[in-house]
Amino acid sequence: MSFEKGKQLLHLALMAASRSQGVSLKEIEAEFGVTYRTAQRMIEALQSVFPDLSAVEDADKRRRWTLRHETLRRITAVQTEEMAALDQAIELLATQGLNVEAERLHLLAEKVRAFLVPKDRQSSFETDYEALLEAQGFVARPGPKPIADAEAMKIVTEAIKACRVLQITYRSRNDNEPRRRQIAPYGILIGLRRYVVAQALDQPPDDRLRLYLFESIAAPLLTDLSFERPAGFNMQDFAKRAFGVFQRQEEYGEVIWKFAPEAADHARGFEFHPDQVLELQPDGALIVRFKAAGHLEMCWHLYAWGDKVEVLAPEALRLLCQDFRRADFPALP
Repeated sequence: MSFEKGKQLLHLALMAASRSQGVSLKEIEAEFGVTYRTAQRMIEALQSVFPDLSAVEDADKRRRWTLRHETLRRITAVQTEEMAALDQAIELLATQGLNVEAERLHLLAEKVRAFLVPKDRQSSFETDYEALLEAQGFVARPGPKPIADAEAMKIVTEAIKACRVLQITYRSRNDNEPRRRQIAPYGILIGLRRYVVAQALDQPPDDRLRLYLFESIAAPLLTDLSFERPAGFNMQDFAKRAFGVFQRQEEYGEVIWKFAPEAADHARGFEFHPDQVLELQPDGALIVRFKAAGHLEMCWHLYAWGDKVEVLAPEALRLLCQDFRRADFPALP
């Protein structure tokens, strides 16, 4: 067996062991980019290495394979490089003001050390781990960042997880004073600011989701009322509708930017949107197309490109940006 195939087999073993309902052939195809027949061969190879691999049928009558084997714990012992990467992620979250998430990841790191570092390796592991941390610097993100209320975040997170209605005190831009509201929270969008994505229950019912600035939420209270999240709702799909974090439904549509030839190579190094389409022009310019809302956040970003980018669509965004294109910036973003 080649080294690469061995890595894939180990990866598959971890999938089968870590998922409560096991892994299906379709999931193997998607994860490894292989055909149905190759996925079958991978399961056969896994069975030869782990004879206690078991197959069950799920509710849709699809076969799923699960693995529970003590030797898997030994051959997947955590490495110092992996723990160092985890600590880097914790530090990065903290520098971005995501202290609640950093604390949760820190607790996970402690559990990983406790359960996945064999007793006979702990002494040498700690020595190598400390040396590695000294050899690599943490990544920091300078600049302003929001400060989250840890207790409030726990309450909001519990409401999302348990599909429980939240009572909050909140003042929108149209309110003269803060008022008590009831919302059904679906998720949280995290960027320069954080927004709770929720359905307003204190207003006439509609399908529109609203964004509540997390730092403006006061006195969140978890109620005994439950709500049902729409079956087709997906936070990733919802997030992709915006360029940044905040979005207005009426702004959603096609966005077209044209970067000057001297900025085209630099712009190709950015992912402006997950679904972007890049078109290199005969003169060396670069056109970027995607669909999203959030004109104000687009304008904030485009300002940093000075006069090296032109908005072709939509017209509302072009008008918003046209008086702020500068030629004197010494560098690109």
